[in-house]
Amino acid sequence: MQKAAVIGAGYVGLVTATCLAELGHRIICVDNDRKKLENLKKGIIPIFEPGLADLVRKNQKAKRLIFSNSIKDAAQGSTVIFICVNTPPLPDGGADLSMVERVASEIGRAMTEYKVIVGKSTVPAETHEKIKRTVRMITKGKGDFDVASNPEFLREGHAVEDTLHPDRIVVGVESKRAEKIMRDLYRPIKAPLLVTNITTAEIIKHACNSFLSTKISYINAVANICERVNADVEKVAEGMGFDKRIARQFLNAGAGFGGNCFPKDLDAFIHLAETKGYNFELLKAVRKINYDQKKLIMKKVADALWIIKGKTIAVLGLSFKALTDDIRNSIAIDIVKLLKDEGANIRAYDPQALEKAKQALKGVTLCKSAYDACKGADCCLVMTEWDEFRKLDLAKMKKLLRQPIVIDARNIYDPQQMIDAGFVYKCIGRGSSYA
Repeated sequence: MQKAAVIGAGYVGLVTATCLAELGHRIICVDNDRKKLENLKKGIIPIFEPGLADLVRKNQKAKRLIFSNSIKDAAQGSTVIFICVNTPPLPDGGADLSMVERVASEIGRAMTEYKVIVGKSTVPAETHEKIKRTVRMITKGKGDFDVASNPEFLREGHAVEDTLHPDRIVVGVESKRAEKIMRDLYRPIKAPLLVTNITTAEIIKHACNSFLSTKISYINAVANICERVNADVEKVAEGMGFDKRIARQFLNAGAGFGGNCFPKDLDAFIHLAETKGYNFELLKAVRKINYDQKKLIMKKVADALWIIKGKTIAVLGLSFKALTDDIRNSIAIDIVKLLKDEGANIRAYDPQALEKAKQALKGVTLCKSAYDACKGADCCLVMTEWDEFRKLDLAKMKKLLRQPIVIDARNIYDPQQMIDAGFVYKCIGRGSSYA
């Protein structure tokens, strides 16, 4: 068992702290939001993530997981300190590291013995040098510490599974002492552990997310060709996926990628390249293709309805993906706002994101079910791939809609089944008949 601190009880921090506690370590999770801390102490978590709430309560009861508002207390009682604070994008695409700097300063002021300070937040390459410099300035060169990088690879909706049963663990270190401590921390997990220098570890996270973004934009570009030549992008993706060099994951044509990670990390990687004198044109094209998918969705709505102004549109799904309540950089939220700008009336439903959507969407009717959203709507627009939507009674949906029009921005339905059910069906890249 090790004693570790996790600074930041946001998405990454809370999952990291809870799962490390589940591995048997004693973890202090720190946040400056007192209301959030009080709720966490009661077992009430601020995000929807399958399995997380139960683990939080279990490990609190076992006294392996403690919540605090004191970085000083957490740092002094821990050998390993994870920095899991927000690094929001700056206007130029770079990352705002002010919170990282502030936490590094507080850790420096609290240090009385050797620590491994671990960057867990997604940060640009060479951020560890800034952390190191900040701590040294605070300790006046007398502090004994190592800095490390341990990027997360969590999928929202699968974060607990991804932490406890990952594909790999990446650790960037500069000393054998830090490497041993990090290896011991993760010893209970049966997964490959890759040890690199710190800058390499920092780059790996941006490179991974940018590559996955590229796969999504690539298949969306292919989908546009499929519509023009009457091919089915789903079958194209299936055929590509059998090739082990390519794999089927992330080859799902649709509305494009959103969320807190992919857009931000893509911009940050482009920005890093530019600061080093390299024009990463490939990733700029990936970003443009993703942006253009919103235009494509709007065109499909306009083509189906002819006139958008004054029409009522049922929007199914507001979170950026299924199995989460996260609406940050959600394509669905962007589309709702664009439709409202065109004068549409929106009736929207999401299984988990309604509460957060209240803050982001004004003048939108938030409904208690998918069927409720469809009542009297001129068309139904599917924006998030929740299983609940796949299982809807199509006959009931058709009866509730004013016009039997379904625009499937996530390709969750079988086109022929929708046609046979009497719908005007529009999807992404499944042939000109469904464009």
